This record gives sequence, structure tokens and C-alpha cells, in this order.
Amino acid sequence: MSILVRWLSISSTIRYPLIPMVLDKSGLGERAFDIYSRLLKDRIVCLMGSVTDEMSSLILAQLLFLQSEDKRSPIHLYINSPGGSVTSGLAIYDTMQHIQPPIYTWCIGQASSMGSLLLTAGTPGYRYALPHARIMVHQPSGSAQGQASDIQIQAEEIIKTRKLLNSLYSKHTKQSLEVVEKWMDRDFFMTAEEAAQFGLVDKVLYPTPSPGGKMDERIGKKAN
Repeated sequence: MSILVRWLSISSTIRYPLIPMVLDKSGLGERAFDIYSRLLKDRIVCLMGSVTDEMSSLILAQLLFLQSEDKRSPIHLYINSPGGSVTSGLAIYDTMQHIQPPIYTWCIGQASSMGSLLLTAGTPGYRYALPHARIMVHQPSGSAQGQASDIQIQAEEIIKTRKLLNSLYSKHTKQSLEVVEKWMDRDFFMTAEEAAQFGLVDKVLYPTPSPGGKMDERIGKKAN
């Protein structure tokens, strides 16, 4: 694990200039980890920020590493993302579907565009959103320039991508293609409760009234 930890630590500093360090105590003594590497030890992966090629590479490496460590224990993927590159997002999506460990997805803050697809692609029954999270879906966008034939090729590719994304949302939410196409026509924002009702997540987690209490699970309902 030490090689991957060092690589992730170096790569993370490119995006996050200040990385908190924590001490991990064991029978062999104390060892310092950057916070993301320490979370990785507990099978927690953080997708925080835009879905880029760099971010995708980091997420893929962590997912594949965790599978090599343990093929049965779940992986917890925390998402707070405005979305980003479709191809980078689909690389993460395909890896999530390919590896053997179940993947529990958690939306904190927002899961928009490709972020929302990765959220709903988690293991059924274990897709969560916190109460003030926002989920947004929309159709893919792009730009093209050059000769008319080049522009036509790009336009056709965007249409193919839109159909693919629609089918994936339909598969994971159990909604009809007609319903999904209506969502995707424009930016469609949902609260956590609405996302649960539409099938993008399974549960909304609310804090219990008691101090220090655990999160209370509700499907589209506020905790009493």
C-alpha cells in the first residue's frame, strides 16, 4: 500500500495545495498519512471536484487497488462534483460496474451531470444523499468547428452520447426512457428527497435529534 499512498499523496498535492496529515497508531507504532490516504485505508474514496482525466485516473487507481486488497468488502465513494468530462466519467462508471466489491455511493454537496450518473451507478440499496445535497442531470453538450462534415460528425457523436446516457440513467433509476429524456432536456435540479423519489438514490440520511446520534435513514421523508 505504501507505493500507492505515496503516489496518491504526490498527485493530490497538485489539486489540493494544503493536505491535512493524520497519525495512524498501531502495534508497530505511529505512522503519518495524508488524510485521503488514511481514508483509503478504510476503503473510502473521495470524488471532490470536476470529473477530469486526472481525477478519473486517481479514482480508477484507488478502485482497482481496493479490489486487489479485498474483493468482498464494500467501497464507499463520496461525491461532491459539478460534473465534467463524459469520457472521464464513463471510465469511472465502467470500472465501478467491472470490479467485484459493492460500491456504496454518498452525495454530499452536489452531484451534477456526470457526478449524478456515478452517484446512481452505485450498488442498489446503498446509494445515499445527505439532506441538503443537490442532484442535477442534463444532456451532454459540446462545441464543434471546421468543415460542415466535421461539425456533422461531432453533432452525431453528441446525439449518440445523449442516447447512451439516457439509457444508463433509465437502467439505474428504473424510470422509462421517456421520463429520463424529459429530465435531460434541460438542467434538471433535484433535492435529496426528490432524487430518492425518482430513483437516483435509495435513501436520504438525516441526523437524529440526540447529540452525537447516528444518521437516520429516510426515503424522501424528514426524520421525526
